[in-house]
Amino acid sequence: MLTSSMEDYLEKIYELMKEKGYARVSDIASSLSVQPSSVTKMIQKLDEKQLVTYEKYRGIVLTPKGEQLGKLMKQRHKRLEEFLRMLGIREETIQQDVEGIEHHVSPATMSALNNLVLFFENHSHCLQEFNDFCQDLDALKETEDEGKTR
Repeated sequence: MLTSSMEDYLEKIYELMKEKGYARVSDIASSLSVQPSSVTKMIQKLDEKQLVTYEKYRGIVLTPKGEQLGKLMKQRHKRLEEFLRMLGIREETIQQDVEGIEHHVSPATMSALNNLVLFFENHSHCLQEFNDFCQDLDALKETEDEGKTR
């Protein structure tokens, strides 16, 4: 089983490999705001699980299994961001919430969220109705709050 930290590393290595073709300890450390020694320790753990290999002059490379998991982590992260954006959540809150949610959401829940995002993408009028409903609720709450302060 992977820890949340292992998932973060796999996602980051996947991103770096897609961007640059490789990942170096210094790149990972900088991206995750951790010490290079912490990256080295994690790379050793991921290597024991056969998720990464270290290749001289090429840096850290994901194994096929590691790449599959890294891609899954990236997709999950992206889909959660899309979902929260659809709900009208502010960007700074989205990033914080996704980091908190992504490691704790079950595959069944993630599948349902994925389906909901796809549904709203294909039925934008439904998303608009939902957003209108939320605005109406917010307006109602403001009216109720004003009544309580009088």
